[in-house]
Amino acid sequence: MNVLDVHYHSSQFITFSNELMATRVGVSITAAMISVQFLEVGLNTLVKSANTNGMSNYVFILYSNLLALFFLLPSTFFFYRNAPPPPPIPTSVLSRILLLSCLSTTVQTLMYTGIGYSSPTLASAMVDLIPAFTFIIAIFSRMENLNMKRHSSYAKIIGTVVSIAGALIVTLYKGMPITLSGTSGSLPNKIGTNYLSAEANSNWILGGFLLATASFCLSILFVVQTWIIKDYPEEFVVTTTACGFVVVLSAIVALFAEHNKKAWILKPDMELVSIFYSAIFVVSIRSVVTTWACRKKGPVYVAMFNPLAMVVAIAMGITFLGDTLYLGSVIGAVAIAIGFYSVMWAMAQEENMVVKNNEFVPSSTAPLLPKKNTDCT
Repeated sequence: MNVLDVHYHSSQFITFSNELMATRVGVSITAAMISVQFLEVGLNTLVKSANTNGMSNYVFILYSNLLALFFLLPSTFFFYRNAPPPPPIPTSVLSRILLLSCLSTTVQTLMYTGIGYSSPTLASAMVDLIPAFTFIIAIFSRMENLNMKRHSSYAKIIGTVVSIAGALIVTLYKGMPITLSGTSGSLPNKIGTNYLSAEANSNWILGGFLLATASFCLSILFVVQTWIIKDYPEEFVVTTTACGFVVVLSAIVALFAEHNKKAWILKPDMELVSIFYSAIFVVSIRSVVTTWACRKKGPVYVAMFNPLAMVVAIAMGITFLGDTLYLGSVIGAVAIAIGFYSVMWAMAQEENMVVKNNEFVPSSTAPLLPKKNTDCT
């Protein structure tokens, strides 16, 4: 075997190793993001239950983020205990983190207020708009490359549209029952039927508007989050710093917006459960996971998991609440799965191009501005 053969086989082995490593990382991120959707659905249900008992959303946001900060601080210290300390945060990155915190405070306030006016199911329906919002914003911010000469770009567009359409089918179309139960109907299908008739004289439209606005702000948040983590790849530091800013901002909002002194007093009820759940599983764990996923895969990848919340809501309702499975839920879930797989396939194709010939820079690793990229991990 000559030197050229050795070099060729070495290159093939390195390429195979890189592809295997990328596959393992991709599977880990996918599993983590699916778990996040379960956490989101659980929190929305708890918040709605607590709202019906008079919980103040402003106080809830403040207390949950404050408790999350006490959880994140020791977690960050433990994470870097046996690792090199993180570098100081540059001023430019710190200003972006402040912007991220403003967006986070806005999203939480609008989302939970919207849920209070409507329902967790409508919230799950409105977040289905996030992939489309994020895709458009990422294109304008040059985080997403759209080359219509490549099949992967068509797959991204079609997959995003199909996934959103599937989520809307689940939400708005009921169809014939497939399984029977003692309940009146599955939670995701109550938007267009029972819930609307019961809430005809309520602020349902206002709640939907607030949830749609929150979804748009969350799409901007994903893009800003990716912008930050590409230049400063320290998930725990970014998450903890942003949480600290959110505590300050939410405290200012709560002091001006909440005048009921009794709302500040915590009782051992559903509100306290919601605060602990939100602080540990959503504000802390979810934030670190999504920041990590934004660094590895980009904002569009993270946003594509939001339509899965409807599928998760259906599965949890059938499994734990004995809800009825309807034809519309099955059709919508299949459409969501097809659209989701289409986008994942497109991103995998682009990443393989980088591994094999380094001719094309995938959208998830492209910098926001045309400059030299220093983070390739």
